[in-house]
Amino acid sequence: MSNSSANRSEIKRLRVASGQPTIRLGFVPLNDSAPLIVAQELGFFARQGLRVHLSRELGWASVRNKLVYGELEGAHAPCGLPPALSLGLDDRPSSCSTGLVLNLNGNAITLARRFHEEGVRTAEDLAQWVTRRRGGPIILGTVSTYSTHSRLIRGWLGSANMVEGRDYQLVIVPPKQILKGLSSGHLDGYCVGEPWNSEAVLRGLGSCLATSCSVASRHPEKVLAVRGDWAMAEPEQHERLVAAVLEACRFCDRPESADTVIELLTRPEYLHLSAEFIRPAWTGRVPISEGQTCRLPEFNCFHRFDANEPTPEKAEWILRELYGDHPGRPLRPDWIKSVFRMDVYEAARSRLSLSKSPLKPTRHVYEPHTLSA
Repeated sequence: MSNSSANRSEIKRLRVASGQPTIRLGFVPLNDSAPLIVAQELGFFARQGLRVHLSRELGWASVRNKLVYGELEGAHAPCGLPPALSLGLDDRPSSCSTGLVLNLNGNAITLARRFHEEGVRTAEDLAQWVTRRRGGPIILGTVSTYSTHSRLIRGWLGSANMVEGRDYQLVIVPPKQILKGLSSGHLDGYCVGEPWNSEAVLRGLGSCLATSCSVASRHPEKVLAVRGDWAMAEPEQHERLVAAVLEACRFCDRPESADTVIELLTRPEYLHLSAEFIRPAWTGRVPISEGQTCRLPEFNCFHRFDANEPTPEKAEWILRELYGDHPGRPLRPDWIKSVFRMDVYEAARSRLSLSKSPLKPTRHVYEPHTLSA
């Protein structure tokens, strides 16, 4: 029996042994984990006949490892994780796919407060600061090797001709710990999702110099990643799971839902953080420095602009921008379709009776910006 057949048999055996199966979904405490939390707390999973356990994880390494070793069926994950796992770039090769993009945009680049006090407002200012000081590279945090954060900050710094190794060094830090690195002085800045940028600014620890909206507008950010063996063994459960989270994405994108979502995220089992720090991204009024905010209505898009479709165009952007000319990066359309599952997305949409619901927004052409080198 092949390994994949054995895995499917084991999943079905466990399902029979335990009755109604529990789907274990991981999430990292960030604003863009909201669709999973909303689907759980507002009964969207239950409406699809699913029993789900949400597992809060420290960071993306934990999510990756638990998917690889079968401790999770799926997770809120960076868009680059499914292809990275499938290619074995960060661990042993492990089939992983996504049938749903959770959101577009959502990240920002924040520097320690002292840079703002010394007149640093742009990447060019930062490059000049580093040249003047000549004290070695500054240390900047990012949350994963194969995520948009690393590519966004490299692209932003590259626009000012800053060179990695000479002018700056990137280190991987779990999202929930990245602000501690800034406040302790171990990091000079970082690229991360919310609420860790807003909290830094509102606590007077840093200033926000750029966001996804200015560096790579409408880029795919997080996805609902699932193990390949589980998806093969439980195709109907997979479709129902995507349908429930898709409904939650629509809910999250409605302005009138903001207060409900914020209240859920503040709970101890989720972000366990004051609403003051969570709210800015939901209102589109993002703090950039002490006393200053920037109006960014597209800072985080959970459903608008065809956000949720795992299209070939989004897949190509992810592969091009996150992997570049990596020798393991495949170009075969059949491989791309096996990782970015538009077929699952379409099947899930059909479960939501979309003919009776204005779920799909006005069509927008997906044109994410190519990042500078």
